[in-house]
This record gives sequence, structure tokens and C-alpha cells, in this order.
Amino acid sequence: MARRGPYPDDGPLPDPPAPKAAGEPWGETRVVGKPLPRIDAYERVSGTAVFPRDVALPDMLHAAILRCPHAHARVVAVDASAALAMPGVRAVLTPDSPGADIPWYDGTSRLLDPHCRYEGEEVAAVAAETPQQARDALRAVAVTYETLPFVVEDEAAAKAGAPKVQESGNLVRDPMVYTRGDVDRGFAQADAVFEAAFTTPCEIHTPMEVHGSVARWDGNALTVWDTTQGVFGIQGELAEALKMPLSRVRVIGHYMGGGFGSKLTLGKYTVIAALLARSTARPVKLFLSREETFLCVGNRPANSIRVRIGGRKDGTLTAIDYRSLGAAGAYPTWAGTSFLAADLYLCPNVRTEDATVYINAGQARPFRAPGFPQGAWALEQAMDGLARELGLDPLDLRLKNIPDASQRRGGQPYTSTGLKRCLEEGARAFGWREARARAEDEGVVRRGVGLAAAIWAYGGGPPSTAVVKLYPDGSANLNMGAADIGTGTKTVMAQVVSEELGVPLDRIAIENADTATTEFTGPSGGSKTVPSDAPAVRAAALEVKRQVLEAAATQMEVSAGDLVLSEGRIASSRDPAKHLALADLKVLSEQQVLVGVGKRHANPEGKIANPFSAHFAEVEVNSRTGEVKVLRLLGAHDSGRVMNARTYENQVFGGMTMGIGFAMTEHRVLDRNQTGRMVNANWHDYKIPTMLDVPPQSTCLPVDPHDVECNTTGAKGLGEPATIPTAAALANAIFHATGVRAADTPLNPTRLAGFFDAGPKEG
Repeated sequence: MARRGPYPDDGPLPDPPAPKAAGEPWGETRVVGKPLPRIDAYERVSGTAVFPRDVALPDMLHAAILRCPHAHARVVAVDASAALAMPGVRAVLTPDSPGADIPWYDGTSRLLDPHCRYEGEEVAAVAAETPQQARDALRAVAVTYETLPFVVEDEAAAKAGAPKVQESGNLVRDPMVYTRGDVDRGFAQADAVFEAAFTTPCEIHTPMEVHGSVARWDGNALTVWDTTQGVFGIQGELAEALKMPLSRVRVIGHYMGGGFGSKLTLGKYTVIAALLARSTARPVKLFLSREETFLCVGNRPANSIRVRIGGRKDGTLTAIDYRSLGAAGAYPTWAGTSFLAADLYLCPNVRTEDATVYINAGQARPFRAPGFPQGAWALEQAMDGLARELGLDPLDLRLKNIPDASQRRGGQPYTSTGLKRCLEEGARAFGWREARARAEDEGVVRRGVGLAAAIWAYGGGPPSTAVVKLYPDGSANLNMGAADIGTGTKTVMAQVVSEELGVPLDRIAIENADTATTEFTGPSGGSKTVPSDAPAVRAAALEVKRQVLEAAATQMEVSAGDLVLSEGRIASSRDPAKHLALADLKVLSEQQVLVGVGKRHANPEGKIANPFSAHFAEVEVNSRTGEVKVLRLLGAHDSGRVMNARTYENQVFGGMTMGIGFAMTEHRVLDRNQTGRMVNANWHDYKIPTMLDVPPQSTCLPVDPHDVECNTTGAKGLGEPATIPTAAALANAIFHATGVRAADTPLNPTRLAGFFDAGPKEG
């Protein structure tokens, strides 16, 4: 089935109506920005929060999916008779079942396709009285396979004669090429040129909450409790898949336990649960096992990247040539990584090329800044390499080439750019110059420091609608469609309401993420949630405030412009003796509720709102064992206004921890020679960072450029830029300590020890 873009900038944005009360840019705030605890903290820590996996409905069945055990195969026959005869089994879904012939992956496959192009592809499904009965029944489904040749590496897939993943070949589409200036002339003008090849392996999302759904039919209406980052996107895709009107599909996602992009789009498990629920006339619960999530719900694709970069002695960049090859998995998607190379630094002559190939593995999905950590891994190491060739401090080289406009997007200026401040203030707080001077590159244990910078290319925007209701007792209700994916979205939005209406947080109720009862917004992904939804919430609160003040002005016989609303009290700024309690406001007692509807305003015309970041790292490296100890990390971020200091820090620390995993521990291992299967599809063998990997010193340094153009709250995205530059900063720190340019992730002890033994050093 067709896929919609997961980010708000994927395609033209709508032109929403101008808000009735836009509001002046905030100055100093009373509630917004404070390090307040989450408004649903008790529910989360007490276990009373109802996640989709907690949903238990009367007469509910449990489902499980039979998956292809081969990297590439055709299903010759499926015999489900033995499974249907087993105790507790109520239905088996096969490719021949009624309603199962549903297009998938942009029409290149089907829901249950006989041509299986990767290990883990869905073949059949079972619904039974218990999860154990469903899993047992899978073993009784007899499937005959014809195994086919496979390819599981990007460079191998790009070669002539490689096994074809798709009938059209292994190239997803023509390479995407971007150019400006004259790259050859730029290199001819350079005093020094650095060139290197880099690779990044496939990374798996592995959120704490596994993927799944509960589906229930009420006549011809479907309700789904889904582990999703965006209920409205799932509603649209599910309605399309089942050929139903949107009004008959309800998706609920009040709580979810992380997704990192893997839950932005509709999963096959949701449709399978709905089909089994329809055929059995009973609710069906279908959740994947942890091992399944390693195979079939997305990944950060592997990339092979070559960078050539030139500059003059004064640090001016003259040319960048960047080429990337990425592995999309078995079905259409994009694995480009070049945006940073084209836009992060001033350079008149740039050429980038992104190519994407199919391999016999699960399809890539957006993964926290898709393409950008890989791009930073290569570009930021190349910048350090060029700085060394030019005899410059890596910080000074970056500061020499700070843009104030997006070169990749026609020279449109940024609404604000804090990149220079991130680098300068981050370096000062980190003690960059001093730490670099005291680094130790001799002996067994060596110490070094590194830095890397980033931009995130998406900025949020319409559409988003929110509703705020104010009651006679001074309490309020916020209705919004955004999912809180663990980032504290509900808390931040409640702070916006409190800021405008003076209602304490504990008197604000929130309805969110339910297509039947809340207002439309896009999915929570791409660092767009706060910059897209907070302005809509503010507009709704301001509309309520306008109604309150106008009604109070009439009742008090004063000008509405002289009135101030705070903590349930309306008072005249000119004459404090004139005041009125909200409970005494006639319009509230008469109507019982005042309602404000707010919509996200249009983005500023001709300008771009993007966040920036710079990360600094200090490491110790044991040159005998290859062991790396991360001593400290600092993340300096221009994400605009800090909406909640506590959740802001959590985002940065979580992003840097994920960057440690990308740099040092995480990689999908496929058996490239014999089976094509993943050999580390579990949390024991796939190493995500633990508390032992997190440095004892982590610092979050917000940089606020006081952007009044990006949106009416002044906030830009944070989730993605918090993880983009971390891995590259660590790699640069390792080089500074050892002189070894470890261009391939992960930088585990085995790989690094091999570098020390072989001695391939730069320069």
C-alpha cells in the first residue's frame, strides 16, 4: 500500500487560516521552561498507565505470525489443516484467506506474499484462545519453500550479476545527485585535500515496548489500540488497506513505550489483527516477540560513504565531494545520507550522490534523524582530517565556515542559527582548548577529545489543531491528537496552557492520541512535535483567554487590554483594586465552558527553521585491548526555547546514549555466506548501551537564539539533533588519542585492537 511521508516537510504544507489571537513572542515565562515533573509521572511509575499491550477485552483472542525462515524464498504451498485442528485455535490467515490480498510496500508486495524477500517476512497468522496456543499452532502450519539466491550487503548488491532482490534489479531508483559550483575547480584551489571511505552498519530501533495492536470490530466499525507514534497516520493507512471510510476506523494510542521512528507507519501486524478479528467476530491481540522486532519493523540502513574535502590554509572550504551507498532492505525506501555535506558548512563547490540498493533484509524505516548520524560520521571525521592537514584546530575550521542560510535549499535564510554559539559556548563549557592540550597519545592508556556538529533539516509546521476548554472552577481541558512517545509531550503542552491561562498543571486534564475524540495532527517524529503542536495549543489557549478578557471587560466596565489573567483571577493592570475571580465571571457560569480552537500557523515564507547542535567528547583508549572508556560528553543545542528543562535534558542525554550505541556497540550481523539470516536478533547478542557505557559526566547546554520567526513558541526540534553528532565526536576523540582513523562502526575492542596491531594511521 502507498506510504505517506513521516515528516511534515515531506511535500507541500497546507496554508492554515491566520490565528484569531497570535500572541506576542514570550519574554520571561512563569511555567514554560521550568524543570517540572511529567503530569502523568504517577501513572507511568505506578503501572496504572494503560499501554496497548495492557489492553484486555472480554472474549479476546491472541494472535501470532508465521515468518519465513529464509533470506530469499518462494512459498510453494501452505497447509494449515493441522493448525486449525489444534486446541484453542480459532482462525488461520493465509495468502488465500478472504480479504488478505492487500497491496504492500508501494505495490511491490502483498500483505502475505508468496515471494519472501527477507528472513522474517510474513507467511501466515494464527488466532487462538491463548498466546501459547497461537505460538504452538504456528509450528503446525506446514509450508513448502523454494529457496533462492540472496544478497545482504550494499556493495555486493550493487555489483553486476548480484542476485536480484526485486525483478527490476537491485537499484531502488536512479542515484540522487546534487551539485553547486565547480567541484574540480574547488579542489584545484585547495591547499590541502582529505579523502577517506567510511562505513556504518545497520542499526535496529529496539524500543522498550515491542510492536503490536489490539483490534475489535463493532459491526462495520473498527477500533484499534496501536503502538504508534501517530494515530491519524495509522487511521488513514488502515482505512486504505481495508477499503473503509475514515469515519469507521478508530485508532487509540494514549501511551506508547518508544519507537524512534519504527512506529511511524502502519505495520502488517495491525492489519493482520484486524482481519483475524473480523473473521472470528472477536477482539484479537497481536504483539510481536522481541526477536521478531529485530527482523521486520525497520532499521537504520547500512551505508558505505566516501568523502573528499578540500580547503585553504586559512580554513576556508573550497570543495566537498560526497558519495553514499545505502541498503534499503528488500522493499522501496530511501537510504540517503548527504544532507549535512551539502548544508552544514559554507562551501561554494559541492557534489553529493546518494544511491540506494535492495538487499535481502527487512525494509529500512526512519530512525531518529534518518541518514544524518551516518552523514555526520563521515563528514565530521573528514572535517577533522582536513583540519589536521591544514594544521588547524578542528574547532577553528568549523567556526570559519558557519552558514546563515540553507545552501542546499536555494540560499533561504534560517529563522535563527545557533551553530556558532553551540560550538563556541560548548567548547568553553567543555574546556576544549585545555583538554586538547593535555591529551595523552603515548603509553598504553591514551586520552583524547573530539567534537562534531550537526543540523537537522526538518522544522515542523501545519497541520495541527488543538482545543482548550476552560471550566467555571478554573480548571481546563486540553484536547490534542499528538502521541507522547516518552518525550514528555503532554507535559510541555500543559505548560503552554498554564502559561497563557494561569491554570496550575494539576488542574489541566489532557485528552490525546485518539482519532475519534481528539484533533488532527501529524505523527510524533522528525523532531516536529513541539514546533508543530505547541503553537496550535497556544493559539487555542489564547482564544480562550481572549474570550475571558472580553467578557470580563464588559462585566467590569474596563478595557480588555488593561486586564491580566493569572491564577484564577482577572485584574486590571491600571487599577489593582478592580479584580474578578474566574468563578464570578458571568459568561462562564452561564455557558459552563469556554472553548478555544487553535491551528498551527503557516511557516515563515522564504525562511527555514532548523535546529543545530555540537557535541564534545573525551575518551580513554587502551591500546592493547582496544577498550574505549567514554569519560564525558557535552551536548550544546540550539533547539530554540527550552519548553521544559527536565525533559530537554532527558532528550539530550538519551540522544547521546543512542549515539554511543551507534558508534561503539550496535550492528546487525547477517550471515552473508551461508544463510543470509540475522545471527544476533536478541538483546543478548545485539549490544545496546547500558549504564556501564554512559559516561560519568554528561552535560546538556541549551543555546537559545530567541527565535521569534520559527513559530509562536520559539521552540525548534530537539530529539534528532540530540543524537546526530555523538558518534562522530567519539570517533574524532579516539583519533586524537591514538592517531587511528577508525572509519567503520562499531568501534568495539576487537576492531580497535586490530587497528593498533595493523597500524593503519592517518597522515
